Amino acid sequence: MGFVDRAAAGRRLGEQLAHLSGDDVVVVGLPRGGVPVAAEVARALGAPLDIIAVRKLGVPYQPELAMGAIGEDGARVLDEEVIRLYGISPAEIESVEARERVQLERLVQRFRAGRAPTPLAGRVVVVVDDGIATGSTARAACHVARAQGAQRVVLAVPVAPVGWRDRLTGIADELVSVLTPDPFSAVGAHYADFTQTTDEQVIDCLRRGALTRSAGRDEEVAVEAGTVTVAGHLAVPASPRGVVVFAHGSGSSRHSPRNREVASVLNDAGLATLLVDLLTRQEELDRGNVFDVDMLAQRLIDVTGWVRCDARVAGLTVGYFGASTGAAAALAAAARPGAGIGAIVSRGGRPDLAGPLLGSVTAPTLLIVGGLDDVVLRLNRQAQSHLRCRSQLIVVPGATHLFDEPGTLQTAAAAARDWFLEHLPGTHTLAR
Repeated sequence: MGFVDRAAAGRRLGEQLAHLSGDDVVVVGLPRGGVPVAAEVARALGAPLDIIAVRKLGVPYQPELAMGAIGEDGARVLDEEVIRLYGISPAEIESVEARERVQLERLVQRFRAGRAPTPLAGRVVVVVDDGIATGSTARAACHVARAQGAQRVVLAVPVAPVGWRDRLTGIADELVSVLTPDPFSAVGAHYADFTQTTDEQVIDCLRRGALTRSAGRDEEVAVEAGTVTVAGHLAVPASPRGVVVFAHGSGSSRHSPRNREVASVLNDAGLATLLVDLLTRQEELDRGNVFDVDMLAQRLIDVTGWVRCDARVAGLTVGYFGASTGAAAALAAAARPGAGIGAIVSRGGRPDLAGPLLGSVTAPTLLIVGGLDDVVLRLNRQAQSHLRCRSQLIVVPGATHLFDEPGTLQTAAAAARDWFLEHLPGTHTLAR
């Protein structure tokens, strides 16, 4: 099975790279097609997003054969064996480099729009492309990352041919691929949508990454919740207008690429987000805890208390975003007397698991369900009939439970954004 599109591929690749969370990571995409994949990986890891601009240095009179590559800040790597075999003079190398550096600068100016590159020195650099065929461009990018001082280089792609690791041994410290199909025909054959990425899409991805970097906060946090401490990821844009706490579903965590994508949309709209694991690692070993809605609701109440006391987000109205069993926990927590929750959104949630507490929820509640998620859609309709607060059910056509289909997660994220902007106090003037 392949990928719906580059964004879906990036989300799956982000899951494969979750072990890097917490490291000093920079994610760099190869323009153009690698950038939307890299954007999802950066979101999953909570890491800065940038491009790695490289130009191959072709052998004179045989330009398809690489004798080296160049990157920003004067970075240059040369293949001394090729240079020796073809008898290439220093003057010829300089001539080729001068020509390619003009093209490199044009590329950089187009995509960076005056922004300074993210420093790579001393950091873990994840080089991302939308796939590997020959690997020549990825090889050059890894060389340039090392030339710019990367402490460790990880080459990560959604799809590559069998044996690719053997061919690229030594080029990176770690090689990661989601799929290695056999037979392998072409990268695009493993995508349902492999439409060419435009310059505008690359620029938009980088703009969103820059917004994240310029946020007041974007960091891993330790959250005191009752008698335990749980892990969270807090993103606070400049001048936040509210804060949304994410309650994850069964088998998920704060690293969920889907919830990270939704959180990014909310951050762009001026809302702070806290993606939090309601269970400790030890508690997660007992699968019964994942479905203990009462315990999860109490944990969410404790997390909300932490949010209201933390200086970074204190004073902001709190909303809840829940998925799967996390939606039931959000509704159950909001039903407690004095909860003071401004708005709730459930994506592919199980509100029915909140049972008799549904009638006590006062916060405006939006239920978002995939049109092809038949069982969950039926359960959401039944649960909505028990709500006494303002509520709305949005059915996303063509979406299954995980919203993996093209555009469906984006539709759900936009609906969540608009609901919070409409119902969280102080955000009404931003409603779209």
